[in-house]
Amino acid sequence: MPPGSDVSQHTDTKPAFGNNLFEQILQRENLRLAWQHVRVNKGAAGVDGMTIEQFPGWVKSGQWDDVAEAINAQQYQPSPVRRVEIDKPDGGKRLLGIPTVTDRVIQQAIAQVLTPIFDPEFSNNSFGFRPNRNGQQAVKQMQGIIKQGRKFAVDVDLSKFFDRVNHDLLMTHLSYKVKDKRLMKLLGRYLRAGVICKAKDDNQFYSETREGVPQGGPLSPLLANIMLDPLDKELEKRGHQFARYADDFTILVRSKRAGERVLHSISNFLQNKLKLMVNSTKSKVVKTSESQFLGFTFKRGNIQWHDKTLATFKQRVRQLTNRNWGVSMKYQLFKLSQYLQGWINYFGIANCYQRCVDLDHWIRRRVRMAYWRQWRKPRTKVRNLLSRGVHIQSAVACGITSKGPWRSSTPPEFNKHYPMLTRRIRDFMS
Repeated sequence: MPPGSDVSQHTDTKPAFGNNLFEQILQRENLRLAWQHVRVNKGAAGVDGMTIEQFPGWVKSGQWDDVAEAINAQQYQPSPVRRVEIDKPDGGKRLLGIPTVTDRVIQQAIAQVLTPIFDPEFSNNSFGFRPNRNGQQAVKQMQGIIKQGRKFAVDVDLSKFFDRVNHDLLMTHLSYKVKDKRLMKLLGRYLRAGVICKAKDDNQFYSETREGVPQGGPLSPLLANIMLDPLDKELEKRGHQFARYADDFTILVRSKRAGERVLHSISNFLQNKLKLMVNSTKSKVVKTSESQFLGFTFKRGNIQWHDKTLATFKQRVRQLTNRNWGVSMKYQLFKLSQYLQGWINYFGIANCYQRCVDLDHWIRRRVRMAYWRQWRKPRTKVRNLLSRGVHIQSAVACGITSKGPWRSSTPPEFNKHYPMLTRRIRDFMS
């Protein structure tokens, strides 16, 4: 928690993984680590409007003491989450639930107590939202399995998984290891906290949550892994080779016939045992070169970008180099470079060097075009080209041309004297 802020009246006690988990949540050190995690992740305000920056002052004002007292008395009622929608790559909408900053800190404190209990027994084939595990490891595991001769992928799509988790079943799985009834009661209240939605007329209304663990809170990834751990154990018991990242998982088999059989049986298991809906339209058995896993596909044993991944990337670069953005080129280049760095840090594991070279040329041309549009008037174009060492005749010829910005961004003089100011995308690959 913020320096000098006393958020708990409890003294540190030895951690206990049994009936005394509740006390660990409000321990000062646990809350301090939870606050640090929430602060680093930033995030928008919840339904109470309080931001990350305002939270330390709120704690110092003494209002946290009331929250801690209510939690101890088992009377604390979490605030509803704020429902927002974000675009999915396939054109749909993903529903997120943004808890208040206070509830994010409490949820993170709970997650820090529960993770050491549940995570060690999770499957080695599960990679999502776990310590020292990530999506790249899952993709590389898939590549290793394919090289063993499994050329068909069973892509199972869980329909709105986070919105359809059965609360009773989830609480049952939690109760196997969490014996503290006070903590179970608090967890149940978080599951049933409800959401505040915005109607088409911009009015807000409250909606109960009788199922689901809304994405956006620190607890939802852990709860999702707890809910899907029985799936991992079932797949392992049947001897299947697979990798799972949150609700995204793919099973690899040797033939299409075997894949169809696996898809049918696993769909029944998910629907009957875990009460989850399988999207029969999107779930399919395909060759690994036609599959999609975490934005990648696999061709001849190599990790490749999926076509949708590349399309999404190009769409975002177009947005960042758009002339109608209304910001300076310096800021555009900063945001573009930031996006390229983050993108290649994740997708750089693909064997796509030549495609990176082609993308590099395309991105540099997009940047030159952005400059060309920003200069607008021929006189400004000539002046900027001259200031960068372009010969006067070439500068004038480029400046007064009737070609559009895209065609104008390719002359040799322009390419030579005004290179892209960000690092080349292929340089990120090294």
